[in-house]
Amino acid sequence: SRKDVQDYLIGALSDVLSNASIDYVKWDMNRNMTEYFSGAQLPERQNETQHRYMLGLYRVMEEITSRFPKVLFEGCSGGGGRFDAGMLYYMPQFWTSDDTDPVERLCIQYGTSLVYPPCTMGAHVSASPNHQTGRATAFKTRCDVALGGNFGFELDLSKQTPEDLATAKEAVELVKEVRKTLQQGQYTRLENPFTGNFAAWQFVSSDEREVVLCAYQRLTMPNAIAHRVRMTGLDENARYVDQETGETYSGAALMYVGLPVGYLRGDFTSRIIRLKKA
Repeated sequence: SRKDVQDYLIGALSDVLSNASIDYVKWDMNRNMTEYFSGAQLPERQNETQHRYMLGLYRVMEEITSRFPKVLFEGCSGGGGRFDAGMLYYMPQFWTSDDTDPVERLCIQYGTSLVYPPCTMGAHVSASPNHQTGRATAFKTRCDVALGGNFGFELDLSKQTPEDLATAKEAVELVKEVRKTLQQGQYTRLENPFTGNFAAWQFVSSDEREVVLCAYQRLTMPNAIAHRVRMTGLDENARYVDQETGETYSGAALMYVGLPVGYLRGDFTSRIIRLKKA
């Protein structure tokens, strides 16, 4: 019976998780369901199979996550697609896409954020040239794009240059410093990568004291005007200090005139700007 199969799977998984030091599981399902009709079912009930499968999967996950609450489960095509709100109940993060090209990821992460918070989106720094697109991008750009999701690395660090390793260290330190703002703050999309050369989004901490602005440029142009990003949701009457340059801006200026991110020279470039409310 279906329940017997579910019980067997729950038991088998429990045995593995109980007898090994496991703190992370990636739950993947890259094969679409095919040939799921059954001779044991009446014709009018043939379409129930997929729905019953999901109910069974939810039961398995309910049992496993209850028995092993300290194991981090990451979904990946877990319910037939990369993200499934039902599976997200059991798994706090999902692998957003196998396409890890940072230029592609601008649209992938922007679009995913329309439904799911950034803290649920697996966003990793991968090797360059990218394994799917063949595009070469700066290590910093890859780190800055991954900052827009659940940050991590997916490459052989032993093969990186000393300069890139230094950039990786800086990125990790930054993530640790602003993690609470990135994961628990208010996320806002500012510039749409589907419609322009730039992409931008921001995070504002729950106490509204810290702001992290992420700005990205696809292609550079000669003699271009320095780009400004209009922010939102700030205190018009407050002053905000750029933590890198020490420059101070009013909330009104940041929202109605925009923060000058400068002239981003070079293709596939980016800037991460941290502001603190004075």
